[in-house]
Parts: sequence; C-alpha cells; structure tokens
Amino acid sequence: MRGKLVLASLILGAGFSGALAQQRDGTVPGETEVLTGPAAYGDWSTDKPGLRRKITAADLPAPYATRSAANGPSVVRQPQGAKPKAPSGFSVEPFVTGLTGPRLMRVAPNGDIFVAETYAGRVRVIHAADGAAKPEKVEVFAQGLDEPFGIAFYPPGPDPKWVYVADTNAVLRFPYANGDLSARGEPEVVVKSLPTGGHTTRDVIFSPDGSKMYVSVGSASNVADTLRGEAAQEEGFIGSHPLGAAWGREENRADVLVFDPQGHAGHIFATGLRNCVGLAIHPQTKDLWCSTNERDGLGDDLPPDYVTRVKEGSFFGWPWYYIGGHQDPRHKGERADLAEKVSVPDVLLQPHSAPLAMTFYERPPEAASAAFPKEYEGDAFVALHGSWNRSKRTGYKVVRIKLDHGVPRDEYQ
Repeated sequence: MRGKLVLASLILGAGFSGALAQQRDGTVPGETEVLTGPAAYGDWSTDKPGLRRKITAADLPAPYATRSAANGPSVVRQPQGAKPKAPSGFSVEPFVTGLTGPRLMRVAPNGDIFVAETYAGRVRVIHAADGAAKPEKVEVFAQGLDEPFGIAFYPPGPDPKWVYVADTNAVLRFPYANGDLSARGEPEVVVKSLPTGGHTTRDVIFSPDGSKMYVSVGSASNVADTLRGEAAQEEGFIGSHPLGAAWGREENRADVLVFDPQGHAGHIFATGLRNCVGLAIHPQTKDLWCSTNERDGLGDDLPPDYVTRVKEGSFFGWPWYYIGGHQDPRHKGERADLAEKVSVPDVLLQPHSAPLAMTFYERPPEAASAAFPKEYEGDAFVALHGSWNRSKRTGYKVVRIKLDHGVPRDEYQ
C-alpha cells in the first residue's frame, strides 16, 4: 500500500467506504492561484483539485457577521459513475465496500489496514497485497468495543507486540503479531475512566521512541457554557493546573493527554483544543500534530478549523479565545490573564470544515512508479467532512498541506 493513499474519513461522505488515489505517470499535479482574504473562505461549489487557500488571523470576520446555520447533509444514493475529483494524473477507485461507518484507519507495519467502525463497536483488518486494487481479506479483529476510534501499534517499528485501541471511555490493548487478522486474546485496559459524553472520539499515538502515549479528548460541549456557573472553584483550580485547563465537566477535556505505554504518569500535554480528532507524528521532525474541530455558533466564517503542531504546555484558546487572543463573546470578560498566551495554529482551514484523520506522506525508498510525486514527501494530508454549521457548505475533500523541512506553509491545497 506504499504508493497509495487510503481515504476512508473523506470517502464516507461521497458514498464510498474506502478508496485509493494514486499518481499514474509520476508528474506533479498542476496548482492554481492562492485564494486569500474573503475569497479564501468560499464554499464547495468553486472547489477543484489544485485550488489553494490561505486564511490568516487577520482575515477573521466579526462574531455573528452571519447567522449561525443548521445545514446538515442528507444521505442520498450515489449517482451512477460519480467519483471524487482528483488532480490530473491521479485516479480514485473504490477499494473496500460494505463497512459500517468507518471513521479512522491506521496501517500496520506489514501493510494491513486497521479500520475503526466506531458506532458498530468493531475494528476490522483489511489485508491486501502491496499495490493490489482490491483486498484479499476483510476480517473482524475485535468487537464489542465502546465507540472505538484511535488505533496505534506498540512498540513503534517493524515488529509491534500490541495493538492499542482508544474507546470513548478507555484505552485498551490487544496482544498482536504482524499478520494477525483477529485479536489473540481479551484486551487489557491501559487507561481507564476517560471522560465520556460530548465529543466521543479519542485518538491515540506513540512518540517515535515509544516512551510516550498521546491521547486526544474532545470537549463535553460546544463552548463550555457551564464554566461561569462553576467559577467558585476557579481560583484554586487555575493555580494547580496547566495553562488554560478547564474545570467542572470540562476537566481533562479539550486536551491532549500524555501517558507512558502502560497508562501510568498521565498528565495534560496541551490545552484549549476543542476537539483534536486526529493525531499524527511528522516522520522527520517528530513533532506532534493535531487536526482540530473548532466551535460552532459564531457564523458561517468563524472560527476557522485548523491543523497545527502541538508543543507541550501550549494553550490554543478554547473556550475563552480562538485563533490567538480573539475572545469568544459568549465568554466576554473572562480569563483576561490568558489573552496574550494563546498559541496561534499553524494552518487555518475553512470554518466548520471538520478535519478528521491526518497523515504524512513518506515516499518509498525504491521510488516505485505507483508512488506519489517526490514533491509530496513529508507533506500532510487531511480528510475534511464539513460543514453543518455553515449556510454554504465547504464539502467533503482531502487537502494537502505543504511543509518545508517540517515547517508548514500557511496555506493548503
């Protein structure tokens, strides 16, 4: 599977359960001009492969510039012959069908694809020969889980001994050897009692040296309306918790948590990330990255969702601020001490785009003819499934974020 990009999170919305996109002739797909300012917000109707958007903190409109929309999608039958559009030289074809709500995929060292069927409570394994257009086997690895989402292999490297699965309320691990198509035994609970309700997806990923296990936990609510009513405990809580940590029903939420591989020594790694759905480690820089769904209710074009590097101790604003020191009017006058301490995300996306899984492209050493262009090496690919809270939808898509030696440009394609 090295020369192909499997796109489950996006393709769900387009009517497929899975697909492959691959470069046919080794050429670099053409790019269009960069849309900036108000034009960068746009909607799905003007999208096309290669289109570039650049949104900055200086472009943000005022809160409530438009009404807050409720514009969810309807499920319809896929039109005959309809496929996602791709750049010239690429093809998109169904790879696996018949899955039940696949939400996230991770590729095992041997090339097997693990898929979380979150609301079915299952993890499946897709086995296919390298470069094959269709899988040889699709098996149930584990079932009876509680909204599984994140999947990780431990220890990092070619010979993992465990598959970690992040349920909504715990992190589990199953004994594993390369090629296993079903779990070897009952799961062991590694982290128990993760907060439940609200945003239910939990991703899990290991640092390259295997010493740290990162777990993302989304918020319990859109914008923590109850914090003001719980302010009596605020002063003591603030003094004993990391920068920007929320309390009450939002304690240990809208955070990235970190543990050792056995689930011990847990603490908050970063705060203020309303819903960090996808975690990834850059293969060269080893930086931790997060794709974040920002808050709703402030209008069509506010605030942008984002993809960003996440440093230990950083605070990204939620619920009091967004995209730097822009205060949410629903928390007007609160936490003025944080206004100058908010980290600005690296890459801003169209508001309400709802970024899900993300991955970095590593070109195979043998530079196989099926590989993506060399220029894609180290770049990020992010699946978007927005956008119910926008009067003009942004649409389902996969976007590419260019990086220069691991540093992202402030635009996406």
